[in-house]
Amino acid sequence: MEIGKVPHDLLQKIVFQKLKNFDDKVKVSPGIGEDCAVLDIGDQFFVLSSDPITGTAKEIGRLAVYVSCNDIAASGVRPLGLLTTILMPPESTEEDLDKIMAEIAETAAALNVSVIGGHTEVTDAVTRVVISTTAIGISNKNNVICSAGAAAGDKIIMTKTAALEGTAIIAFEKEKELTEKFGNAFVKKAQSMMSQISVIEEGVTAGDLGAKIVHSMHDITEGGLYGALWEIAEASKTGVIVFEESVPVTDETKKICEYYHLDPYRLISSGSMIITTPSPEIVLEKLREKKIQAAVVGEIVSNPQKRLIYKNEKQDIETMNVLRAPKSDELYKLPK
Repeated sequence: MEIGKVPHDLLQKIVFQKLKNFDDKVKVSPGIGEDCAVLDIGDQFFVLSSDPITGTAKEIGRLAVYVSCNDIAASGVRPLGLLTTILMPPESTEEDLDKIMAEIAETAAALNVSVIGGHTEVTDAVTRVVISTTAIGISNKNNVICSAGAAAGDKIIMTKTAALEGTAIIAFEKEKELTEKFGNAFVKKAQSMMSQISVIEEGVTAGDLGAKIVHSMHDITEGGLYGALWEIAEASKTGVIVFEESVPVTDETKKICEYYHLDPYRLISSGSMIITTPSPEIVLEKLREKKIQAAVVGEIVSNPQKRLIYKNEKQDIETMNVLRAPKSDELYKLPK
């Protein structure tokens, strides 16, 4: 199999079909496009999500906190706790562990999230550090939003810019090479995108508007924007039209992707959130109040077979492409 997330057809055939024994308290169970489990604990919902960091060893402690917390935020819920499992190869040093824990503690504190448990181990089962985190949030029952809620007529809002996480990772992984090509200031600016990886504020801000205004949310991770759009359409059994020229992409992302022949729309992009809504101006205004960049990049349509990419809103049929299920993320095409 290819490196990266297991393809959706295999998940459906091999993984999801075997998972059938769910208690009545399980309100959201595993499915394409749904990154959180939701449990009914009485007066509230308990929201959980788990994610590993495997695509890079740089800034891994920071990323480990962001990615799971972002999934909770995509449900409109503020994360409150984090369980962290750290697996380190035998050649790791105490200094390596100290750096990772400093990143985890600093990032969690900045997000006001408590690290409440986990496991730390040295093992020859891995060749570089792997961190898996499980984030937890608690919400009232009227305030949890799922990917499956996207509805025909919704406008698609994307926050920040495409390929944020991928750009930052590459800028750290290829720092020397990119500095020689584009200069130190360029690389430092690309690396600084790591500070934008959290989507907690946009998730909670949109979630507070309620399910009548915000129908669905999905944070953009492996597979990039196009992968996330396909997942949200698959989860909601809808179609999607995206206008490529409406998608914000920074100059740093464009140049790095051009240099390594990567597609910025299919490059991992934690830090950006998809929000679908019948009332885009209300959502955009709330995001502007929080100084969160956002743009309308497409719309949800009723026909599940209609998943299309256009260059712009003129819908030039000659430039139209079909939005297909995501394959291995562009990050894995990066030269070693």
